[in-house]
Amino acid sequence: MDKEKNNNIILFPEYDKIKKNVEKLRTELSMLVLERDELLYTECKNLEMKYMLVLGALEYKAYEAQCRALRFKRKLELIRARKNRQEKIILSEIEEILDSEFKEYQEELNMQINKMNEALERSKGKLLTDEESKELKRLYRIIVKKLHPDMNPNISEEQLRLFINAVEAYKSGSLESMRIIYDMLGDDKPDIYEENAMEKLLNEQKRLEEAIDKVKTSITHIKEEYPYTIKDILNDSEKIEEKKTELNKITEQYKEMADFYERSIKEAMS
Repeated sequence: MDKEKNNNIILFPEYDKIKKNVEKLRTELSMLVLERDELLYTECKNLEMKYMLVLGALEYKAYEAQCRALRFKRKLELIRARKNRQEKIILSEIEEILDSEFKEYQEELNMQINKMNEALERSKGKLLTDEESKELKRLYRIIVKKLHPDMNPNISEEQLRLFINAVEAYKSGSLESMRIIYDMLGDDKPDIYEENAMEKLLNEQKRLEEAIDKVKTSITHIKEEYPYTIKDILNDSEKIEEKKTELNKITEQYKEMADFYERSIKEAMS
């Protein structure tokens, strides 16, 4: 058996070179996954929290004022349409129509409230020390290398669940949970002398290269979208003040619009 193994090594002089490249790709992929998850679950979450705490209330008021103005405008249109058709105006029926038409607006308002609640809860959460944060990232990176589906396509359903739990622990900053998951991992390694080892290694190399490209694309998209795109605003006190002024101005404009349509409704009903 030992002789056969030695023969395999002689038959594939490039094996060690490719094996080292595969390990290098695994390391690169694990670092990219860590970068992506750090962006998604830590930096972007913190950016959104800060945005909501600094500007969220003003943004909510502006959107609420917009909804109110648009609802009054639509109410006036419905009233005038009925008057033009010489129909009886029943305000309760009109309000039901408005509730239906503006359902999505109300859902968006509720979503904004939920985001604010999440931001407030996150701001009160227990922060890890620098050392604890480093340990969390180190353990997560090891777990990613051992359990991430992109690096381990043949993991069992139970191992996948364990990885999902690791992601949740990373999201919430639960170092204790991460330690438990890390302690559960074994050190099993595949038999490099198995049949078709070279072919499998080449396939693994190709698969890892494709996975790396996907994660890089994901990182690019994250940096091009909210909340990462508000990073510059939140790091600049002048831009924050400009945004506050802008939101207050928008709110006042919609309030004036709402007052105009409300007066017009009273005139139309008189």
